[in-house]
Amino acid sequence: MTKSNPADQSIAPLTKETIAISHLSIPEIEKTAKWIRAEFGGETIADTTAALILRREKRLPVYCFPKKDVRLDLMTKTQKTVTFAPQGTATYWDINVGEKHAKIAAWIFDNPAEGQQDLTDYIIFEWGEMDAWFEEADEVFVHLKDPYHRIDVLKSSRHVSVVVGGQTVADTHSAVFLFETGFPTRYYIPKDDVAMEYLEPSDLKTRCPYKGIASSYWSVRAGDTYLKNSVWSYANPLPEAYKVKDCLCFFGEKVDAIYLNEVLVPKPSTPWS
Repeated sequence: MTKSNPADQSIAPLTKETIAISHLSIPEIEKTAKWIRAEFGGETIADTTAALILRREKRLPVYCFPKKDVRLDLMTKTQKTVTFAPQGTATYWDINVGEKHAKIAAWIFDNPAEGQQDLTDYIIFEWGEMDAWFEEADEVFVHLKDPYHRIDVLKSSRHVSVVVGGQTVADTHSAVFLFETGFPTRYYIPKDDVAMEYLEPSDLKTRCPYKGIASSYWSVRAGDTYLKNSVWSYANPLPEAYKVKDCLCFFGEKVDAIYLNEVLVPKPSTPWS
């Protein structure tokens, strides 16, 4: 079973209010030099080196493809329209490749609002409706890799302990700290420093565009407490996150407590709280 959460912290939105680079607000619309492709039904539906990135408040960023770089012969315009603030009114399109169909799978801002004309004649695809996405030669999962979103993965000798149901289920001085833009610090703990007798394997898997596939999940049962799918691990993380390989991470939002150098870490408020 593959889902896009909960280990995928990146599903939460980025906003110009929460992130700034060099004291500059993140642009709402900007060009990207990446070669971007979307595939559906065995066909490359969109293929461009002239994509735009559109960032919308409280939504994930999306790629915008020039119409000339899209297989319009495989698409059908519908009567459905929607107004996005502040971009304007868009018309939805269906995609049909042989026996495979995707309804309301793309949209075009054919009536952009004032100041949004940069979006004219660009097509945006629903990420989850496509079979595969590629940035250059690498397949990308969940959503695009925003250049203003990053991870820093650092080994630490600080003391980290995790408590569930009154039991210390993890205790280490060898954690790997993962700092991700806009999200709480995640503490990845070597398996040898986790009390595995409290963990029950799960069949859940999740994906993250920045870290890869969280291939192992566990639920925690300690005392009278049961926390479903509250621990995860990456067996083969992406190179940017390689240091977390085979380490276990506990949901700080769900466990009783995480202590850092014997000081209680405040519970984060996230979409998984």
